[in-house]
Amino acid sequence: MFKIVEKELLNPTVVRMVIDAPLVARKAQPGQFIILRTNADGERIPLTVADYDRETGTVTIIFQIVGATTEKLGHMAVGESLSDFVGPLGRATETEGLRKVAVIGGGVGCAIAYPVAKKLHEQGTEVHAIVGFRNKDLVILEKEFAAASSLLKVMTDDGSYGEHGLVTTALKALIDGGEQYDEVIAIGPLPMMKFVSLLTKEYGIKTVVSMNPIMIDGTGMCGGCRLTVDGETKFACVDGPEFDGHLVDFDEAMTRGGMYKVFERYAHEETCRLFQKEVQ
Repeated sequence: MFKIVEKELLNPTVVRMVIDAPLVARKAQPGQFIILRTNADGERIPLTVADYDRETGTVTIIFQIVGATTEKLGHMAVGESLSDFVGPLGRATETEGLRKVAVIGGGVGCAIAYPVAKKLHEQGTEVHAIVGFRNKDLVILEKEFAAASSLLKVMTDDGSYGEHGLVTTALKALIDGGEQYDEVIAIGPLPMMKFVSLLTKEYGIKTVVSMNPIMIDGTGMCGGCRLTVDGETKFACVDGPEFDGHLVDFDEAMTRGGMYKVFERYAHEETCRLFQKEVQ
């Protein structure tokens, strides 16, 4: 069993948890993920490693409450334990040899982008971080990004905090202003990663994106996480989750990602009703 040792609400729908998982913490690297179950009969869901502490043997996860399992997870308290916490899975972010990188995070994707920025910063890479949110109330990890970068741009769609505009607005302004990046790393919603990749392709800047499609087993056996990259089928769980953003078929990924939204919404509503009955 994997005990919850810390829990923090980062905004109304995003939760940070620290899990006692020494074997995972010993090997985890930025860019990798875990698969967990809240209980023995629960659904398997993948969550990216947001941070880890090898000394304390803990792993941090940050998740948005959007479905049945994240709803259940969000109701769990410090001291309770998860049934399964398997990992680390996937390929770690490749950071060696990079001198200057723009790390871009969108929404809850910032939880995935932060450990990458942190590792780059610790190895001496100059990091420019651009993080985007719909509004001020949804901003997360601002202090953490500020500590892991020499330049931080916080963007909001409605202009209620930071600068008004999209992450692509800030990135284009920096490039046009003379900034030269060895690489751009973009992590967030599929449309955001698509448009970042389209922008950087115009400038010939290598761009890495983190793909998080539907996953079941996390070992490449089920094929649920398949993507088309440069015309070839790849599996995000073993070939990724990071890929060359200029080669990913984002339109196909978005279509596949929406296949089960009706079922997910129904399961989430059923779970919410169960918790409401328990409270009553």
